[in-house]
Amino acid sequence: MPKAEHWIERLGLEPHPEGGWYRETYRSSGSYDFSGAAPFDGPRAYATSIHYLLERGGRSRLHRIHSDELWYFHAGGPLEVHLFPENGAPSAFTLGTETEQGEVLHAWVPAGSWFGACMPEAEARDGYALVSCVVAPGFDFRDFSFADGAELASRFPTHRQMIERLS
Repeated sequence: MPKAEHWIERLGLEPHPEGGWYRETYRSSGSYDFSGAAPFDGPRAYATSIHYLLERGGRSRLHRIHSDELWYFHAGGPLEVHLFPENGAPSAFTLGTETEQGEVLHAWVPAGSWFGACMPEAEARDGYALVSCVVAPGFDFRDFSFADGAELASRFPTHRQMIERLS
């Protein structure tokens, strides 16, 4: 079974500002014109896609974007994705192959939700998780912001421990 280093080198991954490793693999040539249409401030590609790898002990820091983000599992161990919506209750899904344990191969994060990811603390299958993410309308760093962990923890006090882990 390949190790994290294999995938990082083979896929040409680079450090991601939120944590983990990534590389953009697709950006549509066409775009939507969102000029004057909140929350966007100009054109966005129809869709973008990345490979994303997170190693054990790492985390994808809590952040949000203005678009829906679809997640697809590829290899390694399970990856927990925790969501904290502007309206509604927090939720989570676990990407992985153990469907009888509730893991899923694919799930999505609704636009505007705060979210972050980590490997389960007790997980011992592999030392990494390799996934792909598709964003539509396409990802742009202008649409990306990190959460204020203290503010989020005050809104969702029963989830304080996970919010602190992902902040």
